[in-house]
Amino acid sequence: MKRTLAIIERDMRRFMRSPTLIVVSMFLPIVQLIVLGYAFGGKIKELRVGIVDQDRGIPTVKLREMFGAIAANARTFTTVDYTDLSQANTDLREGRINGVLTIPPDFSRRYLTQDKPQVALIEDNTDNFAVGGLEGSFSDLVAAYNQRGLSPRVPSGVTLSVVELYPYVPYIQYLLSGTIVLAIYISAMIGGGIIYIDDKARGLHEGYLLTPISKTELILGFILSGSIKASLSGMVLTTLGSVIAGIPHPLDPVRLAKLFILIVITSVALISMMFLLMVRVSDPLVPRSIFGVLNTLLYFPSGAVYPIYGFPKWMRVMAKFDPFTYAVHAFKCLLLKNTPLVAIAGDLTYLALFGIVSMLLATWLFRRTL
Repeated sequence: MKRTLAIIERDMRRFMRSPTLIVVSMFLPIVQLIVLGYAFGGKIKELRVGIVDQDRGIPTVKLREMFGAIAANARTFTTVDYTDLSQANTDLREGRINGVLTIPPDFSRRYLTQDKPQVALIEDNTDNFAVGGLEGSFSDLVAAYNQRGLSPRVPSGVTLSVVELYPYVPYIQYLLSGTIVLAIYISAMIGGGIIYIDDKARGLHEGYLLTPISKTELILGFILSGSIKASLSGMVLTTLGSVIAGIPHPLDPVRLAKLFILIVITSVALISMMFLLMVRVSDPLVPRSIFGVLNTLLYFPSGAVYPIYGFPKWMRVMAKFDPFTYAVHAFKCLLLKNTPLVAIAGDLTYLALFGIVSMLLATWLFRRTL
């Protein structure tokens, strides 16, 4: 019993000598609870819907007034005016808006003659959550519009025709993008975190510095070697996951080439981030205790399992700085829509800049601590 108590005392003393480990063990689980509590089930808000009004009659004015009321009160969606339907569809395909509502040129005439007037909602059905929010909102709007009418003697009878831009997207395909990013993150966690700290604890880094290699070359080698392993993991999961999830044409060489570029940039960004977080850490227990919570803070606010539109404002702010957000969005565009690289240029730019800044900061901190 005395030997058992001695082991307990030793572990408790070691725990108390690491304030960071104490904070991670006691405080971050609370953060995880808050994030998980708000990451699921939020009401979809602030979607962007393009309006192509080809009629511009009095009945459409009434309809657009109702759009403005929703934007000002329920805030389910905001409207963006377009004069060109093809431009609106292009923006929809490239993710700038979430849907397109077209009002045909004969809307007012058919409305006044009670000849079954229609408006069409073109939706990006790769995001089933956003689609459900838009369909529900516009169905309620059309029902309310039919009850109003222009006058008691002229019933409206407007109907909504839903046009899906892509074939049906099951949820497993929706989750695939986040799963790929998560696999890259796990490789970064092992190669840029656990192994790095273990080698540092064993004094291997001091052994490296006995060779002619410089500190900058050393940390650059760590990042590049970790990125290679993460890229291999990402490509394997992308290929197998696409086949398992039923992505159309999973072995398309052009799309695989675009995905490879995205995987490499994402790997460099996440490996650099991991080295930046771990470069001043010496206790091997710290990375093992924070990686699960760090995964929660990065993965769930990124829109990997639930759209960002359903998050509260403070979580949307988190998502804007989260590299997972841009990686997940880019993978969804390539896997579910097969968009050109120009459609994800903003995502690639953010990930590249994030990786470069993290790498520079990690190198600078590594110089100061060795």
